Amino acid sequence: MTTTPHTLVLTATGKVGSRVLARLAAAEVPARGGSRTGRPPFDWENRDTWRPALEGITSVYIAYYPDLAVPGAAEVVEEFAGLAVANGARRLVLLSGRGETEAERSELAIRKAGAEWTILRSSWFGQNFSESFMLDSLLAGDLALPVEGRVLEPFVDADDLAEIAVAALTGDGHAGELYELTGPRLLSFGDAVAEISEATGREIRYTPVTSEEYSTELAGQGVPSDAIGLLTYLFDEVLDGRNASLTDGVERALGRAPRDFTDYVRAAAAAGVWRV
Repeated sequence: MTTTPHTLVLTATGKVGSRVLARLAAAEVPARGGSRTGRPPFDWENRDTWRPALEGITSVYIAYYPDLAVPGAAEVVEEFAGLAVANGARRLVLLSGRGETEAERSELAIRKAGAEWTILRSSWFGQNFSESFMLDSLLAGDLALPVEGRVLEPFVDADDLAEIAVAALTGDGHAGELYELTGPRLLSFGDAVAEISEATGREIRYTPVTSEEYSTELAGQGVPSDAIGLLTYLFDEVLDGRNASLTDGVERALGRAPRDFTDYVRAAAAAGVWRV
């Protein structure tokens, strides 16, 4: 078996990218991690890094940092996809965002790139509660977000996403598929925090706040203004209830039901993620 990488995984240190890379390694599929610390390095903001990272690559998992919702993301993704195909990539798998109008522009760019394509249009990851900016607040015992208590979200497991991405990168039957991916049930953020509280045996609260209050708090923590703008956009626009429905995307892609949020919470709690 050749040891030359033929699959490129972008944002290889992210929640899904790291899982995709690990699954490819376990399957002994030669892969290259695309990140600023990769060899060779890959940086979305430095186009000079794109071609070296694509050398010898035939399949690419594309996840854009920081998010497909940022202005200009679709144009950058289109340029990269064109270069990837020109350099020999025959299969492109895009991680997209459910309910994001801007993300759909990047989806269109991938469809038109001239290679086999698969789009993973994802709901919010369950792992955002344990591997993201929300972790510190949960450890402190109070998660405050600008999301109303009645808004429901079908949190999807990042391991499901990674499994589907690997299947699309390495197997047959996924070309030309747009998988809209959700978990098996709807929860509010309060519901999610209550499950974490129960699993950890700690009192953890969920507090809805206004966007202005949330932005002020982030600014006080030294979060850059562009990051604050992106987060408030995602909370205000995407988490407004538009995604409060379930889909069969995971089942269509994998032939099984999606992992439940409770299973994720129990595993994370057992691993001590939310232990103070």
